[in-house]
Amino acid sequence: MATAAASSSSSSSSFVIRTPCSSANIGPGFDVIGLALSLYLELKVTIDASKRASTHPLNCVVTYDDLSGSTEKISLDPEVNLITRVALYVLRCNDQRAFPVETHVHIVNPIPLGRGLGSSGTAVVAGVMLGNEVGRLGLSKERLLDYCLMIERHPDNVAASLFGGFVGTYLNVLKPEDVARKEIPLSEVLPTPAGGIDTGRRPPEPPLGIGHYRRFPWAKEIKAITIIPDFVVPTAEARKVLPMMYTREDVVFNLQRAVLLPAALGSSPPDADTIYLAMQDRVHQPWRQVLIPGLTEVLQSVTPSTQPGLLGICLSGAGPTILALATERFTEIADCILARFASYNINCQWKLLEPAGDGATATWN
Repeated sequence: MATAAASSSSSSSSFVIRTPCSSANIGPGFDVIGLALSLYLELKVTIDASKRASTHPLNCVVTYDDLSGSTEKISLDPEVNLITRVALYVLRCNDQRAFPVETHVHIVNPIPLGRGLGSSGTAVVAGVMLGNEVGRLGLSKERLLDYCLMIERHPDNVAASLFGGFVGTYLNVLKPEDVARKEIPLSEVLPTPAGGIDTGRRPPEPPLGIGHYRRFPWAKEIKAITIIPDFVVPTAEARKVLPMMYTREDVVFNLQRAVLLPAALGSSPPDADTIYLAMQDRVHQPWRQVLIPGLTEVLQSVTPSTQPGLLGICLSGAGPTILALATERFTEIADCILARFASYNINCQWKLLEPAGDGATATWN
């Protein structure tokens, strides 16, 4: 992560934060395995230190360019926008009540919202990075992960976007004194009445080491075809369809494959048969097929034997995006999957992406 390099005597300073999207679960790795992908949320930030005061709320102006084609409205109010709210949480944990005078945050977003590419996790990571940079806090990425996990409790998404690459993650069991604050409501950094009388005057800092991650090797030949259907599956809805209990057989099935998968995807040249079998799942994909017409047919019929170059295929996050890993014939594989969705009257777009090795970065101009 870049350090703040702008001179304090300069009248203005600027930097850019780039945060990759992520694909979570990756077959059998439900809530465990994540992959950062080369589709980036960008924040272009300018701080005008020549002004002594600002007429804008919290000294911040937010502007937004939507390159994703999403129809969801994004608030430009710094007290409501997810990215700036998260940044305020980080700042207020470190005794800074608002953004520096005068901060302009321009958001450029090509990541489709609610499609299984970690859009909310990416926004949380970008917000934590933003707070760290504008506050000149100098926090390590390991510490920033704690802040992320106070808000976004899916470590596979946020760790992938923050650190980059192909990662395995887990959450620590919190101590009894930390249980009450295991989820910090964003109302803590909002004005009254949402934040209560204290208005998050000093929100509790995250415990140390809430979650941990490990990066796995990734074979250089493997790229990711993302098939993005033209509808939204809210994560909360996708969670509701999952059962409360699983059979021992299904749990062991997933554990066996999750143990094998990182080694299989890190081996060069990749072995299609091993990867395809290692990406099978019985924990979330079978239950979510009711939310995604055509999912079952796609997962069962698009295989290395029917589509040369394909290695494995799975639901990306909560869906509806499909992640197809391949080494060649990317357009042919994408066209095949698009045709199957089209038979269910579902339009899709597709992108060919690569692992984003650096994760989130901040570069000062």
